[in-house]
Amino acid sequence: MNPTHPDHLTTPAIEATGLRKAYGDKLVLDGIDLRVPRGTVFSLLGPNGAGKTTTVQILSTLIRADAGTARVTGHDLAADPRSVRAAIGVTGQFSAVDNLITGEENMALMADLHHLDRAEGRRVIAGLLERFDLVDAAGKPASSYSGGMRRRLDIAMTLIGSPEVIFLDEPTTGLDPRSRHAVWQIVRELVADGVTVFLTTQYLEEADQLADRIAVLNGGRIVAEGTPDELKRLVPGGHVRLRFLDPAELARAAQVLGVGQRDDEALTLQVPGDGSVHTLRALLDALDNASVSVDSLTVHTPDLDDVFFAVTGRPEHEKVRTR
Repeated sequence: MNPTHPDHLTTPAIEATGLRKAYGDKLVLDGIDLRVPRGTVFSLLGPNGAGKTTTVQILSTLIRADAGTARVTGHDLAADPRSVRAAIGVTGQFSAVDNLITGEENMALMADLHHLDRAEGRRVIAGLLERFDLVDAAGKPASSYSGGMRRRLDIAMTLIGSPEVIFLDEPTTGLDPRSRHAVWQIVRELVADGVTVFLTTQYLEEADQLADRIAVLNGGRIVAEGTPDELKRLVPGGHVRLRFLDPAELARAAQVLGVGQRDDEALTLQVPGDGSVHTLRALLDALDNASVSVDSLTVHTPDLDDVFFAVTGRPEHEKVRTR
């Protein structure tokens, strides 16, 4: 499809209906539907073995679905896989970097695979090495790279072909926090340039930071989908925890407010609340009018961890520990 054609802007980057996949008796995907607008980050979450990588493998033409249909950048996966492959880039859980050659040689290999002529290849490689802060390391063997450098090189190699859609399958697994944040910044810059990113991740904070929309996959089905804020609103349990220095103040606060979970040993009172300014002001005004002294307060609103466990269930070892 012509990128300048009006239909190109309205056609989803990824659209799938009823995708199913089984390996023998094990059903991995049980008829999932996906719609990813262009120029956005879509994150697929789920427990280990939920089918996230299988979904990426199907949408990137690495394996075929048993049933269902899908289109990527307007191209049908089954009828036109060549056009799909020309429009996408894939960075998997395990780096595609060849550790026996230099970073620049890895980039040159990808340029050859994309049939770039020598001059164009050098231009593209130079630009990507600079963009990913790899110029100084370009002539060194990739085996000498840190995990973060290797991941940046891996993503840079993916961009050689100027893909419209990039599949990032758990791209920051094993990285330290600094390297993880560097990858996040790369993702933000890609989306700002109009690239669509399909992200699977084990880190819920990562999805919260990056994703425009999130789908949670469990038992082969999409069990929740929406923006991060929409998903958080699905889960009750927001509260304000008040801490006191004096047991008498705690008792008076419990009497004034009339609600809350009281802990006399910790000298805390947990009061339901959404953490909004209006709620906090009303709460503190009520205590202030009754001359109740509060030492400190903390606000807890449901996060993606709460959403994840609410829709997928907690691991067995956590259920036992919290009984």
